[in-house]
Amino acid sequence: MKVILPLAGLGTRLRPHTHSKPKPLVSVAGKTVLGHVLDSLAGLPIEEVIFITGYLGDQIEQHVRSHYRFPTRFVEQTELKGQAHAIDLASEFIDQPVLIIFVDTIVKADLTRLLTAEGDGVLYVKEVEDPRRFGVAVLENGKIQRLVEKPKTPVSNLAVIGVYYLRNWQLLREALADVISQNIQTGGEYYLADALQLMIDRGAQFEAWSVDAWEDCGTVEALVQTNRYLLSHGHDRAPDEVTNSIIIPPVYVSPSAKIKNSVIGPYVSVADGVTICDSVVRDSIVSDGASIANVALHESVVGSRAAVKGSYQKLNVGDDSQVEFD
Repeated sequence: MKVILPLAGLGTRLRPHTHSKPKPLVSVAGKTVLGHVLDSLAGLPIEEVIFITGYLGDQIEQHVRSHYRFPTRFVEQTELKGQAHAIDLASEFIDQPVLIIFVDTIVKADLTRLLTAEGDGVLYVKEVEDPRRFGVAVLENGKIQRLVEKPKTPVSNLAVIGVYYLRNWQLLREALADVISQNIQTGGEYYLADALQLMIDRGAQFEAWSVDAWEDCGTVEALVQTNRYLLSHGHDRAPDEVTNSIIIPPVYVSPSAKIKNSVIGPYVSVADGVTICDSVVRDSIVSDGASIANVALHESVVGSRAAVKGSYQKLNVGDDSQVEFD
């Protein structure tokens, strides 16, 4: 199979962190969001991973080439016209079943089950309490009959989470082309859901498979929550050595981080080259090269190489920042 990862969005809901890095390279629980997604592909017979990049796409390409060895292709989306437009840019390279993953979320699911899938494809879903916030799948006789974007009145509680496996790649290519040629837009953008609905209307049989967990990475608050989840489910790492400090698990602390006279945890991720001294940090993410001194932080995200000094605060600090409190 081939994998397509649309990554061209600006990540405005994660600013200021996405001023200097693309959203998929924001860190959570010891690695980038993109890294968590790519690691979930282990065990699949992948012929190629196609990255649809845009804003700061050179950083994504450098990161992937530095850390991964599978065959890759990078396609640039210069105009942000929507999901279907992004995937259609890679249409000429879709010549076999394809797995599409939107890197806004991290899911817990055994993707190797896809090797046993039948029919035209699988859309991953999760039951939600308020379906009005999501695109949802309406089932009939176990198959998806309709996809409804943010329904005002409940028609289904199965939210479509952004992971799609399309075995019928020929029909996918046709539907993508038709969405664009017929100018089928929602809110000024071409959506993958509209292409999938065209496939269903033309007889495609899609199954809805549930995931064990679905964690969002689209906002700072959601990123902190995802950090909590991942640290509680196997992505923790205790520090090798600290100086006169207390560690309250679960945490992830890089071996190159230096912690002195501090209390760290629970639910704290500390990246490479971080220095923390005389501080209390809990429920937070501290990115690579940051330094923290004489503060108490909670529910905070500190960007790469940022310096935070002063008193007790709640912060959302972007890369290369410097924050001091008198």
